[in-house]
Amino acid sequence: MSYVPYAWQEKGKTIELRSCQSQRLNVLGLLNQERELEAYILEGKITSDVVICCLDKFCQTIQKKTVVVMNKASFHCSQKIKAKIDEWRDHHLEIFWLPAYSPQLNLIEILWCFMKYDWIEINVYESWVSLVNYVEKVLREFGKGYVINFA
Repeated sequence: MSYVPYAWQEKGKTIELRSCQSQRLNVLGLLNQERELEAYILEGKITSDVVICCLDKFCQTIQKKTVVVMNKASFHCSQKIKAKIDEWRDHHLEIFWLPAYSPQLNLIEILWCFMKYDWIEINVYESWVSLVNYVEKVLREFGKGYVINFA
């Protein structure tokens, strides 16, 4: 279902948007302080197995101690995730869990808000393909065409 937080229209005219239940698009992302983004686009649900797969892949690219900040979503703090902590630590990856209800402390959550509520254009919701293309474009152009001033 599309999310349109506000709109305006000329007096006496009606704006109509077709709406229907569609597939689910999720993005799991890693954003560092230099604003370099590594993102994984998924159709469907993010699970602990997905997070583990992405972090295992990420571990192969890091050379120095790296801290990944995660919220306390169930798939972030499952037994499967906790079982991987020592292995990731051996690959210089530490996990830091945010306190509950504090998305403002996680840079990636701020990025998701900008994508959903500030940068999205109404025509993106016309089809599944246009939504996927939009998400891919924002992720590809983040830091160039799509910029957030975190200061």
